[in-house]
This record gives sequence, structure tokens and C-alpha cells, in this order.
Amino acid sequence: MNRGNYRQRIFSGKGAAEAFERVLGEAAERFGWRVHAYVIMSNHFHLAVELGEPNLSEGMKWLQGTWIRRFNRFRNWTGRPFQGRYKGIVVEPGHVFAQVCHYIHLNPVRAG
Repeated sequence: MNRGNYRQRIFSGKGAAEAFERVLGEAAERFGWRVHAYVIMSNHFHLAVELGEPNLSEGMKWLQGTWIRRFNRFRNWTGRPFQGRYKGIVVEPGHVFAQVCHYIHLNPVRAG
């Protein structure tokens, strides 16, 4: 999970969410991730990924860095659109993992 600086709506602009989705697909392929759930809201995103290797930190650095470079180039911006480092938690397979995926999928419903 990561959020836009000052809760800015970084994904509400033209093509921003779609571009992030494409970069997420590239990251999943590049780092051997299996994406179980994700949601891209106007100012933040959530992911539930299964790792083939212990490479979440490296992969998230690549995912966010690649998207930020493309985002900034497209909008002619500089700087970091995210408030900081992503927030990640380890979830073991099973019931709790299913609840996390359910939470992610319902995020837009709860937000209205």
C-alpha cells in the first residue's frame, strides 16, 4: 500500500491508473510475483502478491520508481508523488490471506 503525497489524487488523471496497472504487470513478470488482488484508488493503491523469491523490497522499488518516472515524464512533473515508502505486511496463506484480498476488493465500495 502507498498513498499520494498530501493524499493527492495521483491516479485520477488521464491514464494514470491504467499506466500503473501496466507497470504492475511488468513488475509481476520481472520479479516472479503472483498478483492475487489489487485496487488502484484515486490517491492510493493496495496489492496482495505472492512472492516466488524474497524480493518484495526490490520489486516495489522497481514498480514505484518505474511508474514515477513515467508519470512525471507524462505530466512534466518532478519529485515524488508518493508520501514515502510503501507499507507491506507478511500474510500467510489461508483464511487471513483471503480476508486481506476481500478487504482490497471492497476498498472502492467502502470509499463510496
